[in-house]
Amino acid sequence: MTAAEDWKHWTEARTAAAGAPHGPLALTGTHWLEPGPAAIPGLPGRWWAADGAVKVSLAAADGIRPEGAAEDGPALDGEVTLLPDTDPGSQPLTYGDIRLVPIEREGELALRVFDPASPARAAFAGITVYPYAPEWAVQAVFTPFEDQQAVVVPNADGRERPLDVAGRIAFRLAGEDHTLTVSRSGDRLSGVIADGTSGRETYRFRFITLPAPDADGRTVLDLNHAYLPPCAFADHFVCPFPPPGNRLTVAVEAGEKQVLSK
Repeated sequence: MTAAEDWKHWTEARTAAAGAPHGPLALTGTHWLEPGPAAIPGLPGRWWAADGAVKVSLAAADGIRPEGAAEDGPALDGEVTLLPDTDPGSQPLTYGDIRLVPIEREGELALRVFDPASPARAAFAGITVYPYAPEWAVQAVFTPFEDQQAVVVPNADGRERPLDVAGRIAFRLAGEDHTLTVSRSGDRLSGVIADGTSGRETYRFRFITLPAPDADGRTVLDLNHAYLPPCAFADHFVCPFPPPGNRLTVAVEAGEKQVLSK
């Protein structure tokens, strides 16, 4: 498979995932929870945060079940403890066609509601992309920081949060030398970037993922695979803005551009 063919399959998979019944376009709310039980609009029960978990008080007649349970099986009844998505034992719930996901971000707990009938999903008409161009795939060298660091950056919800960063990549693009601060995602590297197209031709920032660097730190930055963050699909996602130094002056005319609506 050629690089261009691989890119085409990637764009098709991205579009399919975005428009899936419980994909990012289906997110209709991220409800941050307080220590005291409270109602969540559109949902039965009372919800709160306690002891690092999401708590809910339900009646069996409410019809909320663990994801994967039979539709005619027993529903949750009484006070239930739900582990957030940062815990390996976390399990989403279903309420009819709606998916409920307990999450934790920087010690705060919330419940995310994914509704396949969301207006954004109904209006989805695809993701606009630049044509594939091999010159946007360049060699890069990763230099790790001596210690893991955290940079406080604004987030799409208006709050500031720490972003863990592992080092920098250096590369040459459009005849100029550049660096970007990146994080680790398993063995791979990831980054949040903006460039000369951001906020005009493309969304205000984009994400990138790079292959695991070799023993000498060599990897590849393929900007044909620059992709939209989740908050480009729904305002209820928490996405970090680019850290200092990750705003390129060059116009990166590669990768995903915008969410297209009917």
